[in-house]
Amino acid sequence: MKIIGYRSLKTVHEWGRLTGDANGVMPQQQTPVHVLILETDEGVEGVGLGAHGDIDRLFGAIEGEDPRAVTALYDRMLDWTFKTGHGGSAFGAIGAMDMALWDLKAKLAGEPLWRTLGGRDRFVRGYASGLEIALDDDALVALYERYADRGFSSAKIKGGRNLTGDLVRLKAVQDVFRRNSARPAIMLDVNESWNRSQAIRFLSEVEKHIDLTWIEEPVRRWDAQGMRAIRNAVKAGVASGENLTGLEQYRPLLDAEALDVVQVGNVWGITHYLRVAAVAHSHDLPVSPVTYNCNPLAHASTALPNHLVSEVQDLAFPVGLIVDQEFIDGGIVLGDEPGIGITVDETRIRVVNAENPAAFLGGPHVRPERAGIRLVEEDDERIRAEQLLAGGIQ
Repeated sequence: MKIIGYRSLKTVHEWGRLTGDANGVMPQQQTPVHVLILETDEGVEGVGLGAHGDIDRLFGAIEGEDPRAVTALYDRMLDWTFKTGHGGSAFGAIGAMDMALWDLKAKLAGEPLWRTLGGRDRFVRGYASGLEIALDDDALVALYERYADRGFSSAKIKGGRNLTGDLVRLKAVQDVFRRNSARPAIMLDVNESWNRSQAIRFLSEVEKHIDLTWIEEPVRRWDAQGMRAIRNAVKAGVASGENLTGLEQYRPLLDAEALDVVQVGNVWGITHYLRVAAVAHSHDLPVSPVTYNCNPLAHASTALPNHLVSEVQDLAFPVGLIVDQEFIDGGIVLGDEPGIGITVDETRIRVVNAENPAAFLGGPHVRPERAGIRLVEEDDERIRAEQLLAGGIQ
């Protein structure tokens, strides 16, 4: 069997609401989803997800190869970027191809990927994470009520720009999940929007009211000493890693003992996740994947001794993708469909040239000019804070 070609497709995830984080809000209620399909000479095809605009300069590393040699081909793709480096869009293309290769390998074995990877139990513990910074307080509660109906007992909210508002929202979400746990796990994600002193000041106040399980990306992703300083100053664990592209980028954080929870982005592929998890395990640290559409890393999570919990950002799937998994009992239940469990309805989505996400003028993927260097809350934040204070924090 040989890999002979690929197809690129593009669909959307319909959220039914705006999504975003401390850096900004998406301009529409849908986000693009890039789909890669690897073709073989025997007609079996592998499905991968994620932007893969650099595929043309990387596809030669796997073209004509047997797709079952997944990890060797992963290293071959890394080798092909030796001089220019494998970060950014190149790593995204590698991740999408790696995902499709694992899908092929499991399909050829006639079993779901979680079986191929050595998983014993198809259930993967999850936490709710709605990217909900644009929602008002009532909509926030309504969103997380839907997760609580599925048995979830933990949640992560987006925040970091307004202390009073975040306290109200954290408390509201905590109350939602009390029906499933006496002590629900509550996390706060600020998406690298603070500097070290801001983080410690903000979290010291939060922890007077809320028992945070972890603070996520409090400072820039490479600031090992900053994360260590925060870790030493607060009770909450420090979590980071979703934007790191390669084992070498984790090394400074692990050497500095800066993390309590090692995170991995789904979009970077399965082999990367397995390797990061192994390194984290050698440091006695848990690993937690940060989600991407269809939760592909859930398959690998079933086989890891140090998987803690997986992020679940929505209870539905992108248009035209049929996914063999359910959300019940507070997590993801994987099915028995061979491979990664994603069926692509190509009549509902369009074929495109391989794409990377378009550059936005704003939104959560663009760092604001004053991120991390704001001395006081901005006017819109101040007005909201005054309104909340007038009603009191319960």
